[in-house]
Amino acid sequence: MCQLLGMNCNVPTDICFSFKGFACRGGRTDHHSDGWGIAFFEGKGCRLFLDYLPSAESPIAELVQNYPIKSTNVIAHIRKATQGVTSLANTHPFQRELWGQYWIFAHNGDLKNLPEAVGKYYRPVGSTDSEQAFCLILERLRQRFAAAPALPELSRALAEVVREIAGCGVFNMMLSNGEWLFAHCATKLHWLVRQAPFAVAQLRDEDLSVDFSALTGPEDRVAVIVTEPLTANEPWQAMQPGELLCFQDGMPHPVIF
Repeated sequence: MCQLLGMNCNVPTDICFSFKGFACRGGRTDHHSDGWGIAFFEGKGCRLFLDYLPSAESPIAELVQNYPIKSTNVIAHIRKATQGVTSLANTHPFQRELWGQYWIFAHNGDLKNLPEAVGKYYRPVGSTDSEQAFCLILERLRQRFAAAPALPELSRALAEVVREIAGCGVFNMMLSNGEWLFAHCATKLHWLVRQAPFAVAQLRDEDLSVDFSALTGPEDRVAVIVTEPLTANEPWQAMQPGELLCFQDGMPHPVIF
């Protein structure tokens, strides 16, 4: 299955270190080789990089590893195709507009017999179950709320549609509008929060370590969410199957179904 990576912070932060290890899993240290993508929120804008080449071989992935784009919310994906051919149209993350905001979504898993996203606003461009699920989520939210609701109401509505989609198969996913990041675990997701006192972190997929105490301020807080832990010496927490978390300002908050 695919690999997911997310970052949520209380101050704009670059993801170069984590992405360097993550990109190795696209054809070097793992066999996920059907394309990759990454999205960075910057204010109301969003930078989206996609490539149908394996991330371990992609010149665009190399650029991202060495380009310190600072963001408070990032979602990245390495694809191992289960539905749909290898193409840019089928490459995650996917982007749509809702309530005057960009929304970014990525999915790991395989979904069967998804309900059709009945409505007039959102249709898949590609042929993946993932993009169909994303369109279904946004269509349901748009039908329920004419304008962006407060986070508690949004969380409850999202939990309902996530539960419905999860009943159709494996649904590990990440979703963000640039203010927060939702993560749902069906089979496998891990997270950690980096905050003071910062220490040295050692990547598992690359011979590289970073002393975060030399790069961060005492109030900085960074949450990293990933399919498999990226580092060998940090306290990663495993999400439970069926768990939905909302990350805000670098901290996780459980969403009760």
